[in-house]
Amino acid sequence: MKTYGVTGTIRRSFALPGRLVMEATEASPPDLRGNLNRLVKVALQEFVARRKRKDFENAMARMSADPAIRLENRRIAKEFRRADSDGFE
Repeated sequence: MKTYGVTGTIRRSFALPGRLVMEATEASPPDLRGNLNRLVKVALQEFVARRKRKDFENAMARMSADPAIRLENRRIAKEFRRADSDGFE
């Protein structure tokens, strides 16, 4: 797959099923309904954000299952236990 730089605009032609375009248009906010290019752009931005969030969640789940990280977390928690209620009666 070709890689793209961070700047500039990439122009591509896509063949999309008419039903998918119709459903996406109907499901989109009114300000995106008249501009398919903008709708696709927003949909891709949302897709990327969802993937990044999912990747982060998966990384956190792997870390929480890692015995070495769990041991270090317990060590840190023990070290700061006295300060947990600092300033509270």
